[in-house]
Amino acid sequence: MILSSPTKNDHNMLKPLLKLILIVIGVASSYVLANDLPNVCSRDQKPNEFTILSYHEIADKSKTLDSTYAVTPSNFDHQMHWLMDNGYHFIGINDILKYRKSGKKLPAKSVLITFDDGYQSVYANAYPVLKKYKIPSVIALVGSWLLKEDKVDFSGVMIPRSEFLSQKEIKEMVSSGLVEVASHSYAAHKGIQGNPQGSMQPAIRTRQWLSEKQAYEDEKAYEERIYNDLAENNRFLKHYTGQKPRVMVWPYGHYNSKVRKIAEKLGMPIGLTLDDGSNTAITPLWGLRRILVEHKMTLPDLELNMWVRNANYTDDARTTKAAHIDLDYIYDADPVQQEKNLGDLLDRIKNLGVNTVYLQAFADPDANGAADYVYFPNRNIPMRADLFNRVSWQISTRTQVKRIYAWMPMIAWQLPENNPAVKDTVVTLQVDPTHLNMGYPRLSPFSPKARTVIKEIYEDLAKSAYIDGILFHDDVTLSDYEDDSSAAHEQYKKWGLSQDVIQIRADKKQFAKWTQLKTDYLDEFAMQLAQIVRNEQPGLKTARNLYAQVALNKDAQEWYAQSLHESIKHYDYTAIMAMPYMEQADNAREFYDKIVHNVKQEQCGLERTVMELQTVDWRKDNEAISSKEMSDTMGHLYDLGVHHIAYYPDNLFKNIPDADNMKQNFGLKALRMHTLIPSSTTSDK
Repeated sequence: MILSSPTKNDHNMLKPLLKLILIVIGVASSYVLANDLPNVCSRDQKPNEFTILSYHEIADKSKTLDSTYAVTPSNFDHQMHWLMDNGYHFIGINDILKYRKSGKKLPAKSVLITFDDGYQSVYANAYPVLKKYKIPSVIALVGSWLLKEDKVDFSGVMIPRSEFLSQKEIKEMVSSGLVEVASHSYAAHKGIQGNPQGSMQPAIRTRQWLSEKQAYEDEKAYEERIYNDLAENNRFLKHYTGQKPRVMVWPYGHYNSKVRKIAEKLGMPIGLTLDDGSNTAITPLWGLRRILVEHKMTLPDLELNMWVRNANYTDDARTTKAAHIDLDYIYDADPVQQEKNLGDLLDRIKNLGVNTVYLQAFADPDANGAADYVYFPNRNIPMRADLFNRVSWQISTRTQVKRIYAWMPMIAWQLPENNPAVKDTVVTLQVDPTHLNMGYPRLSPFSPKARTVIKEIYEDLAKSAYIDGILFHDDVTLSDYEDDSSAAHEQYKKWGLSQDVIQIRADKKQFAKWTQLKTDYLDEFAMQLAQIVRNEQPGLKTARNLYAQVALNKDAQEWYAQSLHESIKHYDYTAIMAMPYMEQADNAREFYDKIVHNVKQEQCGLERTVMELQTVDWRKDNEAISSKEMSDTMGHLYDLGVHHIAYYPDNLFKNIPDADNMKQNFGLKALRMHTLIPSSTTSDK
């Protein structure tokens, strides 16, 4: 069991948060898949314009507060010298602003040096190097740490104030013209309680759980707390250093649209994050990305990271190895048993070797296909338990998983009877026995009231938990006999179609237009929902479940209002439910081969599709697929060139699928990245 007292172990925020950041952005490991490079399918094809490096302590290991993120003085000097020798040009904030405002071109291979937290070792050991090579830099300061006279509360540990920069040292560096002061918050570089179970989460983005009120702080209180903190730090730093910050360096890299707008309002249009990816022409000033430099980063590692950013590779190049997890297995009315179940899940995830989890955020106890409950606080659906935040946070900070997707219905919601949209449902004329029909109760996506409710559900999810993506359930579909609701009739009229589904079906041209418009409408609504979540989770990825027939049969778009081509174009990942027994395929291997063949015909097809495999045969009383068959299937798919594989379901209590076997299967797709890039000319100094 790897789960222990949450309150105690979650209190020290710095190490787990930075560990999580390292995992997410891939600095801690240089492993990706050969077949995932080059990343020609990045959504942002523009070139990298400048790279930003994030340093913390510059000190020998024996003299550091946290050696994981400390760079020795000699290594720092070597790194700066290597950058100059290899054609990099150091720039400052003014250079970036001039470029963005007036178009003044930046030097080739531009790099900005930044230091977080304001350690005294930066003055003692980095500043001499900055002066020697005339390197401009940014130092992010936490006001409350500088104000103390004796001890500083550093993530739950009391340390001497002398470990941080003095006022005299800061002013000297600022007066040199090489150092710009940035805000790192006044007192928000810490964890606060983010759920009833006691998880300590980043203060900047978390809605605090108030134990005394047994409730979360409301949005007004949240915004006031952030505004007051950032405003106080600006006032303090202006007085303390003589320089008012125009750069906000987000603690732990966490931010959202609300806090970045607050920062802009306070005169800080530039926001430095730890997001993955390059800084291109379309990267906003408020979301500039940085490489987090850690203690063990050698010169070849630095070269690799710089090459990755200059080549505009992103985390998208990582192969997906995903487990589709039912939160229903973790939920228990007994909190003690629920925590035990969570601990068992974390152990299992570590054993599985997965790097991605699709985590159920809803519950459907009556098994009618529509969500009756959710696992997060919200305005519209009963909450079965406030559990999603707790589980997603624990997976992120206590396992090797790099991405967590919230698995969510789009329109399959069973609303309470008092909800104003409860009767605005999809109307089905009839069921066609020649193809699989969606039997789920669903809200009509054409109903304004239903759309408002769904948007609110997604907005509440986004505020309640830390996620990396959304996996839209297989309910993003309308059959060729749907939707015949009054709201749908109004939309068909706007499209220039008959308002009668029977008449539309009787006219080939109308039917074809109707099919495409429904497909587009559903995908566009999914993108709107994703953007709502992205306001809270800026790096959010999108995935959707797609019926296998859509990837197999050219007529299937008519049956489902789903399109392989449109899905690959709209979503970051399309998870094809490649489940031959569910589809009653005569030959499983031919079934997989045909799907992969058709995927390969699409631009970026392999890069943006996930083959989601079944681990049980539902038609044989949930009989488990054998380990040998799972191994043979995964090996065959990898041989065909498939990059991304997921599976469903996962039963931690019955070890379905076998964890050791799955770890071995997923391990087939690993190759060191440095074998795929130009030969290094550096030596590890």
